[in-house]
Amino acid sequence: MLTQTFDDLSWTGGYIGLQLGSRDNTASDGSTSEEINIDSVGLHTGYLYDLGTFVVGGELSFDRVSSDEADDDDTDMIRLRGRVGYDLGKFMPYVTLGAAHVSDDDVSKNGISYGIGAEYRVTKKFNLGLESSRTTFTDVDNTDGLGFDVDLIQIRGSYRF
Repeated sequence: MLTQTFDDLSWTGGYIGLQLGSRDNTASDGSTSEEINIDSVGLHTGYLYDLGTFVVGGELSFDRVSSDEADDDDTDMIRLRGRVGYDLGKFMPYVTLGAAHVSDDDVSKNGISYGIGAEYRVTKKFNLGLESSRTTFTDVDNTDGLGFDVDLIQIRGSYRF
């Protein structure tokens, strides 16, 4: 009978999970900038292909982003990103790059998202991860110079299927 050990498992397959994050961020209009603390909670789903040494795939995530300084509604951020990782058995460091969209009552804007992270396989079906990402939006509401970056450090938990 052929058996597969825990360390020999492939990263290939789908996953779904939750993420929680926080970070200080900067909003700028070109001449002044303001530091804002941002918190996020969200969902992610994706699919990875284990190519041996490298792991490639894509991920769709939704985050509800809020600020302690703002009294208005929370902002929704959707990101569609590619992922490239390095297979180290139970551990996989990776980079991400893709598109993002942010929307609330006042703003609807597309941007670019990139980051680095790592996942650790806790069990055959569950991974824990940590990711640092930046999502950049420029010319918000078609106003020259008004832009903002959403920097997040997120703790992630994913169920693999």
